Amino acid sequence: APQRVVDLRSDTVTQPSAAMRAAMARAPVGDDDYGEDPTVNELQQLAVRILGTEDALFVPTATMANLIAVMCHCQRRGAQLLLGAQAHLHVYEHGGAAQVAGIHSQALPDLPDGTLDLGQLELTIREAHGSRYHPRPELICLENTHSSAGGRVLPLTYLQQVRLLAERYGLRVHMDGARLMNAAVAQDVEPAHIAQHCDSVTLCFSKGLGAPAGAVLAGRRAFVAEAWRVRKLLGGGMRQAGVLAAAARIGLEQAEETLRRDHDNARRFAQGVRELNSPLCSVSLEAVETNIVMVEVKGLSPAELCVYLQAVSEEELAETGCTVSVLLFPWSEHTVRAVWHCDVSAHDTELALNKLGFVARKCQEKLAQGRGSSPRSTGGH
Repeated sequence: APQRVVDLRSDTVTQPSAAMRAAMARAPVGDDDYGEDPTVNELQQLAVRILGTEDALFVPTATMANLIAVMCHCQRRGAQLLLGAQAHLHVYEHGGAAQVAGIHSQALPDLPDGTLDLGQLELTIREAHGSRYHPRPELICLENTHSSAGGRVLPLTYLQQVRLLAERYGLRVHMDGARLMNAAVAQDVEPAHIAQHCDSVTLCFSKGLGAPAGAVLAGRRAFVAEAWRVRKLLGGGMRQAGVLAAAARIGLEQAEETLRRDHDNARRFAQGVRELNSPLCSVSLEAVETNIVMVEVKGLSPAELCVYLQAVSEEELAETGCTVSVLLFPWSEHTVRAVWHCDVSAHDTELALNKLGFVARKCQEKLAQGRGSSPRSTGGH
């Protein structure tokens, strides 16, 4: 039987759908730097309607969108940005806020649900407020859904409280909403209900929405006018960008249906891991709110587990009737991450679960026999 690959490393690995490729091929285009690309303009207007903002700007990546937002909100060098210590903007964007914008980041501990402790946030702001010895806090950045917390959705009441706190001290709020549509689907609200609590919001098209590239930065008209200038500065003016915007638009229009399915598959997988009842791997079901599942690993390292899940063997074929290579991401010291997206079906989800069951069983047998923890693999990766 041909080998099946189920790629759960990230929702960034998707292939553009046939509909996206067709739309890209026939998209009317113009020079977007002159504001003349009709497909980009349509996408920006669609984003405005969905997010409930005054204006929106198409940019190459969500990382660039976040950096533009920081540079627009914090125009004084050495201003302070408050965010979670595990925030994507803080950990995975190469310190652009410091390197490029000259902004000082104050990282606060993230709670397990992806929120910040509001008391601690206020204390940090209050200490610096009006003090000539502290950097001036100007911006709070939130991430929704929160990737490192396992795709957790920020509660609407929490967003409201952060907003009130920011207003009290004259700060602005930016939301890294790379997976904002996942949050909206999980909470069963319009994305605008989430975005209304922020001064600006990033939305990524190349994750769960399945487009090959692109993001949007949305906010007030004056903010987006300034964002255009910063996009130019950072090299993000893309001329005939309608070929990318066309795919992004399809992803945005189909988001609800796609993401609902992804969330269902992720939850099914998490329940399946719990039903395996294996001492090697466990999942907290309460923490699975969207398309990300964090699996806690015991008895072997996350990297080893990923190697075993990727490898195929004669033994697997003999026992299960098929060979499946499952790709996961070794996330932390005791955790592997699995992320659902439009290229992973319900059937793929079952195959991944069966493979995890097979690997867990083999590891248990080897441990019981005292031969270490490696299932014998005769095939390649």
